[in-house]
Amino acid sequence: MLELLGDKVISTLTPIMLIAVGLFFSFKLKFFYIFHPVKIIKSMLHRDKKGGISPFRAVTLALAGTLGVGNIAGVASSIAIGGYGSIFWMWVSALIAMVLKYAEIVLSISHRRLDENGELHGGASYYIKDNFASRGRAILGKALGGLFALLCVINSVTMGCVIQSNAVSTSFYGVLDVKPWIVGGLIAILCCVVITGNAKWISGFTEKTIPLMTVGYILISVAVIAARWESVPYAIERIFSDAFRFDSVAGGVFGFVLSRQLKAGTMRGIMSNEAGCGTAPTAHAAANTDSPARQGFWGIFEVFVDTILLCTLTALVIILAGESVLEFSSDPMMMAIRAYSSVLGEWSEYYMCISVFLFAFATMICWAHYGKESLLFMTKNKLAQAAYIVLFSLFVFVGAVAAPAPVWLVADLAIGIMTIINLPVLCSMSGEVKRETDRFFLKVKRK
Repeated sequence: MLELLGDKVISTLTPIMLIAVGLFFSFKLKFFYIFHPVKIIKSMLHRDKKGGISPFRAVTLALAGTLGVGNIAGVASSIAIGGYGSIFWMWVSALIAMVLKYAEIVLSISHRRLDENGELHGGASYYIKDNFASRGRAILGKALGGLFALLCVINSVTMGCVIQSNAVSTSFYGVLDVKPWIVGGLIAILCCVVITGNAKWISGFTEKTIPLMTVGYILISVAVIAARWESVPYAIERIFSDAFRFDSVAGGVFGFVLSRQLKAGTMRGIMSNEAGCGTAPTAHAAANTDSPARQGFWGIFEVFVDTILLCTLTALVIILAGESVLEFSSDPMMMAIRAYSSVLGEWSEYYMCISVFLFAFATMICWAHYGKESLLFMTKNKLAQAAYIVLFSLFVFVGAVAAPAPVWLVADLAIGIMTIINLPVLCSMSGEVKRETDRFFLKVKRK
């Protein structure tokens, strides 16, 4: 019964809602993120007031949860489902996802709280609670906010922990022959040390690692493209020529909304970039911005980096590697890794193995932060926070040694229900998002 419900939620209702709500916001906000790129970029470079964490740090923390194995296996899976033309529809889907993440972040900044220690806290649970409270349904808002927070905690120790550590241990054992329990023990210790800190401490770590990881992945991808430069026009031509076949549309759109969970090397997720599910706003809520819209622009930037940039590079590498890699279509991760090694040689497999570790570790500490913040929404008990850190570290080890099959189902179901709770609330609060957006652009126009 649970498996049937999970399949229905993930494969049918959730993708449709994501696309529909994304289009709704795109039209309501008049596609501003497409027509005003210069204003958006200038705004992102603006220096905000002191306090909290910098907008860029908030972005790197959120990116830690989105960048990763999904940028590798997610693209490979889309190509396996719908061919090369599916990449075109991933681009289209990314444009829709941009505005969803923007809306979430705007609301998270508007409804965040300042605690007694001067630290900022916020996220979907807070604006869900406030939305219903403002309509005279405070009890329902508190219940739904609490349910969302509980599901986020559950997902943090499944998708954000067990699945990630299993991907790392599997790749290390397969490439470097390192025993899973050794990998699991080391990662568990590292996670325990890092996640004991607050948002400033964790974002300080991601601020240093995420740019390096991203640049490294770009460089190895560019190396493949440079080696096969003469075939790049062919690759681009194939993307567009195949784009309007029915299976390419299905592969691209659904491959996009499925690629987030593909960070673990399997098609058991529902979206890329965390747009729509309400998790990324937790990271952005701690930013020291004085404009909800300005911080929301960073969410647009996240989607651009995650999908338009990195996923496109991965796609080109796979296409340039030739038809031979398609024999690994049942294993998206191996399909992508073999695409790199077929051009650059065996050393690239070791590099990709290290990349999987870095991306997955960043994802784990980001999701640990989401879990801690969600737990804080439910209870201020410090003992509960300490217990969560111990539990998360334990799950890291368990995931590295053996990831039970039901974990995938629980993760899919949790993130699916989170999305189904979050999207109607976003629509309900769309007027607030539009007011903040109009206020920002009016202010810019007056300058």
